[in-house]
Amino acid sequence: MSKIARTWTHIGTRFLPFADAATPELPLGRLLRLSLFQVSVGLAVVLLIGTLNRVMIVELGVPAWLVAVMISLPLVFAPFRALVGFRSDTHKSVLGWRRVPYIWMGTLIQFGGLAIMPFALIVLSGDSNGPPIFGHIGAALAFLLVGAGLHTTQTVGLALATDLAPPQSHPRVVALLCMMLLLGMVGGALTYGALLANFTEIKLIQVVQGTALATMILNVAALWKQEARNPALTACNRVQPTFHDAWTQFKQQPYAKRRLVALGMGTIACSMQDILLEPYGGQVLHLAVGTTTMLSALLAFGGLSGFGLAARLLGRGADAYRLAATGALTGLAAFSFVIFAAPLQSIASFAIGTALIGFGAGLFAHCTLTAAMGTARNGQIGLALGVWGAVQASAAGTAVAAGGLIRDGVSILATNGVLGQAMDNPATGYSVVYHIEIALLFATLIAIGPLVRRADSSGFGLNHPLSLPR
Repeated sequence: MSKIARTWTHIGTRFLPFADAATPELPLGRLLRLSLFQVSVGLAVVLLIGTLNRVMIVELGVPAWLVAVMISLPLVFAPFRALVGFRSDTHKSVLGWRRVPYIWMGTLIQFGGLAIMPFALIVLSGDSNGPPIFGHIGAALAFLLVGAGLHTTQTVGLALATDLAPPQSHPRVVALLCMMLLLGMVGGALTYGALLANFTEIKLIQVVQGTALATMILNVAALWKQEARNPALTACNRVQPTFHDAWTQFKQQPYAKRRLVALGMGTIACSMQDILLEPYGGQVLHLAVGTTTMLSALLAFGGLSGFGLAARLLGRGADAYRLAATGALTGLAAFSFVIFAAPLQSIASFAIGTALIGFGAGLFAHCTLTAAMGTARNGQIGLALGVWGAVQASAAGTAVAAGGLIRDGVSILATNGVLGQAMDNPATGYSVVYHIEIALLFATLIAIGPLVRRADSSGFGLNHPLSLPR
């Protein structure tokens, strides 16, 4: 029996990208429990941009432009992630906690937004006796609260994971956290789809408020007994830098701006097609709804593969930005497959391209997040991860909005014959977006170039525990 147990442990550690993330300081059970905050974030994300997006437009009859505005409101808080991370670094409290109060407050804010959201949406749809303006105000407040809560929880949760995990295990910890976010999104999408199959307003209230309860339970379980109390670190008489001073120090790090530019451009390049792949498959390749839905599974599989490969190679000492560049190169091939799927009418080419997009995006996101952990100086972990999160979230939101606008604008021009007869086909708008993403990937590679193998660039250079000898 003991031999079987040892064999199974060896198999799990070898083939699961997160199984060897455990350390004596952070056992696997504790790490899995900590990662539950990512599941709650995944549930909120898929609820906002997936389920409610469709419900508001189709079932509740809310105008599409108003839905777009509401869905984009959580991004308003994204730039403040840097400030939230800094505040968690320098928090003063007699209780001795730095991260726990912010995770708790983020959870409460997110819970509050989800609690009032379904009622605000019903008023917004006009299905009430009250003035619609109250629905506008309530829905805007609900979406803002959820956005503020999830951004706060994710930023400080990542900082807490960095505090608890030793540097050599950061790549594998990142792989686990990314995987849990993806599982939260996939599980949430399947659950919401099943529960709202026969839509009623009562079911909408139950689903959204059930998500609020799940958020509270998951986040409380995640933070329970994770951060050790250290009153000396949070003493009220302890001298702490101002945000301006900390931000100035951060900007003075070698290649700080280049890292952020590379992250922003790479994220935009990997995100513009997020809301376009399924319509592309249906409108251009004439795929059925069930078939296009499988694209989400392909994208998720590619992302998980990217996370797993990044964790394994970074754990062996690979350079984080070299692997991020590999993710960008994979994206070049991926979008080429997707583009050529239209003239060839090839479903196989489209499927391969979709999986490769997920793989490249997963590899790029994992490596840049791991590198952000590596750049964090003592006392600035929250700030470094907050800056990464602010740039990544803002870039992703901007990319999704820009992708939809560009596709619609180009399609209108093509349909009206402005671009010529040869361009008057359904694939034109999509193709322009994909070509823009290819151009941005080339720009990302140019930005990453000087970061590769520089001892002072990302923390994964000569002085980092994961660095390889020259």
